[in-house]
Amino acid sequence: MSTTTAPARVAKLSAVSIRDRKGKDKLSALTAYDVVFARLADASGVDIVLVGDSLGMMVQGHANTLPVTLNDVVYHTRAVARGVQRAHLVADLPFMSYQASIEDGVRAAGRLLQEGGAEAVKLEGGVEVADLVHKLTSFGIPVMGHVGMTPQSVHQFGGFRVQGRQEESHKRIVEGALAVAQAGAYSVVVESVPEALGAELSQTLAIPTIGIGAGAACDGQILVMHDVLGLDPHWKPRFARAYAQLGLAAQDAFAAFVRDVKSGTFPGPEETFS
Repeated sequence: MSTTTAPARVAKLSAVSIRDRKGKDKLSALTAYDVVFARLADASGVDIVLVGDSLGMMVQGHANTLPVTLNDVVYHTRAVARGVQRAHLVADLPFMSYQASIEDGVRAAGRLLQEGGAEAVKLEGGVEVADLVHKLTSFGIPVMGHVGMTPQSVHQFGGFRVQGRQEESHKRIVEGALAVAQAGAYSVVVESVPEALGAELSQTLAIPTIGIGAGAACDGQILVMHDVLGLDPHWKPRFARAYAQLGLAAQDAFAAFVRDVKSGTFPGPEETFS
């Protein structure tokens, strides 16, 4: 009889368990775009890993998220899925993958789950996407909403600006969040709004709010991986906190490598085959 102990099973977080955390425990979420950082995020105990269309800015070097295609997100989600064992994996529906029709949105979301390995999709908007949220959830596709500063509307907003300071936009955001929640979303990202509006949404909605620049009253917080790690020494969003300065550390490491190559000290005996 074998005495080998079976490895402990990892409790996988799901849309249901995320939704049920409302009012019980703060949620943490990070973006990831490849398998290495997905593994590191997952091992850290983070609750949600998002393959965000922010990859357009963080990975591809664009000025905004609009150039990101559905194929891009499928590709990166497939890579991230290989590194996530415990965290709940969400993928963004990119610009124009769902706005033209409900049918487009259903097909795009299906690809993210079927080809990418995502466990839920995130989409931006309020009242105008409620019918799509309802259709997706009726087909068994969990949906995370996104209100406030929605990056795919950057041109309409005139840039990456705080939303909800005026009465009209405040009302629009609240109505939009309620609409996607009532349509079946299990959580909603609230981005770049005044602290009081973030608190109001968190108190009003029966589903978790996940803030990014929306104050501490939200049910959880999400940040872009690059901002948390300080990978770009020249970029520091107001709402982010850098927990490391890996950009400077990487630059120092690369410079040390260059010096060792030029001096002939790399490779040494320990890096050389006999």
